[in-house]
Amino acid sequence: QNGEIFNYIELATEMRGRGIELRTHSDTEVILRLYESEGIAGLAKLNGMFAIAIDDAREDAMYLVRDRIGVKPLYVADDGERVVFASELKAMLPWTSATQGLDAIDLEAVHHFLTFNYIPAPWTIWQGVKHVMPGTWMKFTRSGVETHRWWDLSAQREQHHEFGAWSEEFMSILNDATRIRLRADVPWGAFLSGGVDSSTIVGLMARHVQSPVKTFCIGFADPRFDESEFAAQAARRFGCEHTMEVAELNMLDRWPQVLYHLDQPHGDASFIPTLRVSELAAKHVKVVLTGDGGDELFAGYDKYSAFFGRADIDALDDATFQRSYFDSISLFTPEAKTAMYQPGVARQLGAIDSFDAAARPWFDESAHYGRLNQALYLDMQLLLSGNNLVKPDRMGMAVSIEARTPFLDWRMMELAFRSRGETKLHAGDKKHWYKKAVTPMIGHDLAYRKKQMFTVPVGEWFRGESYGWLKTTLETSGLLAKLFKPQVVTAMLEQHRAGTANFTRELRALAALALWAKPFE
Repeated sequence: QNGEIFNYIELATEMRGRGIELRTHSDTEVILRLYESEGIAGLAKLNGMFAIAIDDAREDAMYLVRDRIGVKPLYVADDGERVVFASELKAMLPWTSATQGLDAIDLEAVHHFLTFNYIPAPWTIWQGVKHVMPGTWMKFTRSGVETHRWWDLSAQREQHHEFGAWSEEFMSILNDATRIRLRADVPWGAFLSGGVDSSTIVGLMARHVQSPVKTFCIGFADPRFDESEFAAQAARRFGCEHTMEVAELNMLDRWPQVLYHLDQPHGDASFIPTLRVSELAAKHVKVVLTGDGGDELFAGYDKYSAFFGRADIDALDDATFQRSYFDSISLFTPEAKTAMYQPGVARQLGAIDSFDAAARPWFDESAHYGRLNQALYLDMQLLLSGNNLVKPDRMGMAVSIEARTPFLDWRMMELAFRSRGETKLHAGDKKHWYKKAVTPMIGHDLAYRKKQMFTVPVGEWFRGESYGWLKTTLETSGLLAKLFKPQVVTAMLEQHRAGTANFTRELRALAALALWAKPFE
């Protein structure tokens, strides 16, 4: 097992009440006794983040089980002769196609990476290696493989709520989700940016403990990217033991290290400051609580108010709406990818549409929701599990701290998708009811301050101080030369440098791919 079961105490009490003997106080034994007494279906009682393998000699079967939203990774390679699995791709490489080096990368995965800026499950960068889907178990027997979705968020239906009752349920669930995530026999704390999500979690933590909550943030000398004063304001409000360090703004030299820990290319530069704040926290604690998930559940990103604020949105038919939202979150368009690919690669990938392969199934599944919740559902399944949860998990694990996310308690996720879109985005006000619900606890200033992304000005560096580094990274990459026409990549770089176009995100993705591949070249 990799991860934690947060409700193991309640499950152990319930099982002892049924006469089941438990010899330890560990959550691992709870998993096994639950499986022993109730079978694989019993694992639906688990509230946690986990990748689990169970070898059942009675059934002559092995199960691989991944948590509901994919907080913890779980990779598998099954060649018909042997099943290899791990929570880290590195551990599997000697037994997979990766022994062939870059000849074994999955070109379809690269194709989707260029659309999303990360590789969505079930693809991985390596041929023959799959990422087990969130909320899914796989059963391996001599007769074959069975795959079963054991948790389906789309089973929730939107309901009419009164604010008072909704607010009470929201606070009750989040309070309990925070309480059970404070169970640890090691020191713990929280990442605190001073945004509404992290301030809410820290406010709830402070209710459950006698000693001050240890909180951590990094600041930047450039005020456009510095949130440290808001974090200090929240820390004062809740009497925290707050640690802040001013970090160097340009940390691109840390990118290869970040990608080493990720095992796959990710074009999101905010992984770098996340590693930096994880290193700061690791000097003091072993567990941190974070506010991750609040934006995807309750429409916190500016992109939601921008897209749904468009005058033509209500006039779009369903198919056009879905494709329009998908296009708004895509990195390279299909046409741009085809123009950039080497001819042989274009022939292989030209017919593959990332929308059909990776997005349409989630839209189909959430078609009974209003349009905002359809967009949020897509982002929960793709962006959150494919990128935004990878960030605190892998960057924390890199320095041996564990990140826990109260917003992604299954009870909170289900409440969010029983809540209509207008409770989340109302006249441009993002997280509409959520902010009203937490204002008495965190105060109006923190609840309603402008959303600030945890990011760094990579696009500016690519035009200036890091231009030479980027040019060398792109031009010396064997993988990029194999996949893409060099003249197209160079044209993007030079147009970006000249300021005639903004290719920040595209160049970030290409740099990530090149840096990831370098150790294999």
